[in-house]
Amino acid sequence: MADRKPYPTDVSDEEWAFVAPYLILFPLDAGQRRHDLREVFNALRYVVRTGCPWRMLPNDLPPWSRVHQQMQRWFKAGCFEAIVHDLRMLLRLADGRTPHPSAAILDSRTLQSTPTSGARAGYDSAKQFYEHYGFQESPQHLMTLMLRLNTVKA
Repeated sequence: MADRKPYPTDVSDEEWAFVAPYLILFPLDAGQRRHDLREVFNALRYVVRTGCPWRMLPNDLPPWSRVHQQMQRWFKAGCFEAIVHDLRMLLRLADGRTPHPSAAILDSRTLQSTPTSGARAGYDSAKQFYEHYGFQESPQHLMTLMLRLNTVKA
């Protein structure tokens, strides 16, 4: 960490040990690296947690343009999806469950946002799906549908 007072959003050593392997796209001693990768990640966490605009990053963190550029690289490489996937698996295993979920619940309802939006808002594309399978228009029937589909496969 740089010679600065730490922010509450800074990554802990334990957290960094977990995420660092996912975020290192180039060798740590690569010539093009001007800022410590951990500091770049700390800056990204600062923006996400505080909600501040990019250009208002504190001056003791790497420049906003470098942080934004690196974030784009991480997104393009799928780093955050991989972190979430593996973390979910670890948490499920720690809870004594299988690493991969066996069911999902989807809620595809579209709610009317304001009374003035009228009939043009609130279109529910899942309505035809539910009606096709003989259900009422209700996501609560999804579990019944899943059971029915599993019975068909068996």
